[in-house]
Amino acid sequence: MDHVYGNVDAPVTVLEYGDYQCPYCAGAAPVLRRLVEESDGQIRLIFRNFPLFEIHEYALTAALAAESTTAAGVFWDMHHVLFKKQDRLEDAFLRHYAEAVGADPELATGEAAQQFAPKVQDDYTTGVASGIAGTPSLLINDTPYEGRIELPDLRRATTLTLRRV
Repeated sequence: MDHVYGNVDAPVTVLEYGDYQCPYCAGAAPVLRRLVEESDGQIRLIFRNFPLFEIHEYALTAALAAESTTAAGVFWDMHHVLFKKQDRLEDAFLRHYAEAVGADPELATGEAAQQFAPKVQDDYTTGVASGIAGTPSLLINDTPYEGRIELPDLRRATTLTLRRV
């Protein structure tokens, strides 16, 4: 199941493949959040995990910790915390963040977190099949977005997409 931020029935979907340890993804997170919040329900954001585990030591464990908060209904809270605190993604911090957002800290790391591995793997595999090679990667209504991840550029791209819908 995808994580949707904003109006689930919005006519424009921005799909992000991201990595919680990627500094560019951390920079994109508040821009994407604002894009959705200021869209009057016309844009929704879907986030899929694309941990670049070969270069980011904590990307995979952070993705698992984020997924562990889904059942508690606080995925987006954890999502935002992980990007704000991406310099501290060791297990003890992940458990603390999960507890702080209202999720079970015991599910956030270790063996318990492995139950969320299929979702992370599915996101990653879907990304690879879609040609995703790095993060952050965005698609707007299934069309790859090549512009800068800045609010004016994204507004232009989503407005053009909205006109075609």
